[in-house]
Amino acid sequence: MLTSKDIIAKTEKYGARNYSPKEVVIEKASGAIAISPEGKQYFDMLSAYSALNLGHCHPEIVAAAKAQLDKVTLTSRAFHNSVLCEFYESLCNLTNKNMILPMNTGAEAVETAIKCARRWGNYIKGVKDGEQEIIVCGRNFHGRTSTIISFSTDNSARKGFGPYSCGFKIIPFGDIKALSAAINDNTVAFLVEPIQGEAGIIVPPEGYLKKVRGICTDNNILFIADEVQTGFARTGKMFACQHEEVEPDIYILGKALGGGIMPVSAVAADSSILGVFDNGSHGSTFGGNPLAAAIAVKTIEILVKGDYAAQAEEKGKYFMDKLRAIINDDIKEIRGKGLLIGVEFKSSAAPYVKKLIEGGVLAKDTNRQTIRFAPPLIITYAQLDAACVIIAEAFSGKN
Repeated sequence: MLTSKDIIAKTEKYGARNYSPKEVVIEKASGAIAISPEGKQYFDMLSAYSALNLGHCHPEIVAAAKAQLDKVTLTSRAFHNSVLCEFYESLCNLTNKNMILPMNTGAEAVETAIKCARRWGNYIKGVKDGEQEIIVCGRNFHGRTSTIISFSTDNSARKGFGPYSCGFKIIPFGDIKALSAAINDNTVAFLVEPIQGEAGIIVPPEGYLKKVRGICTDNNILFIADEVQTGFARTGKMFACQHEEVEPDIYILGKALGGGIMPVSAVAADSSILGVFDNGSHGSTFGGNPLAAAIAVKTIEILVKGDYAAQAEEKGKYFMDKLRAIINDDIKEIRGKGLLIGVEFKSSAAPYVKKLIEGGVLAKDTNRQTIRFAPPLIITYAQLDAACVIIAEAFSGKN
């Protein structure tokens, strides 16, 4: 049997260096617990960047996947399959939209929303094709495709990958005046994360999303919410926009929609918007495949049945109170919603992450000074208590 050291060495020998993983190997996992080849157990407090909202290997989702594996897994979109319609209906009911376009990864869903907004702007709003503009926010993270990195402000994501796509205008996140000032006759959409994840769990000022909704409506532009990371109960609401009781024109969804088993993403909107796509204008061989659809249907069913949004809100408050009780002069701020929490330090967060992993808590630093905590929503209070003992020890004293 290969040891963790052997596995890491082999991975680094043959793999491209576009990632720099922490020196942890996960061989198996269940719920909120991940286990190394040597048998060391960890509390998973990253949840694959919120893709594991229902934890590792949820038995009902695994059972749904196994049942579908025995039927059919892929038909392509050249033919209908018997599960996709159920997925459409479930997600429409959850999002209060009447049309779904399925894809695989979150980045694909973002690209789909961009294409949709541009075509809507041309076909419906009447903006000349090629002159459509989409407003985005600085420090955003919407993926790593060529189009998406064109409006990233992260140099590590952009450097050496030009030429870049045009048609995007960048404004500060949370600045409602900047949004108003950026809109012109060619503006077709505003694309925003309700809470910025990779930037360090940045929560916008209270009332921001409600004002965004009003401005977009008044100026006839689409409000596109990238809820890939914040969606599906992670922040204490089914979707983070619901904290301000607003509904975007387009939801971009992914990560947790796949139940932690496979990539599933989607764009949800009304037919007045998604109806701009016609035969051959967009697609994906694997998008909406029967296996993905069966997994997503079961995932949505569990999230609703278990009222996991309420659970995330309650557990998030409990967890944040525990974190705020930790005494460390190096902690600058603790912020977040539900079980999406950022602990920002005055110094580098990396040494604290190392201590956490050594103690048995999997977490990762983002934006250099912030540690993101996003445990599975199914984590128990006893597990949170045990993890907080390790976190308090890791955060004790100076780094």
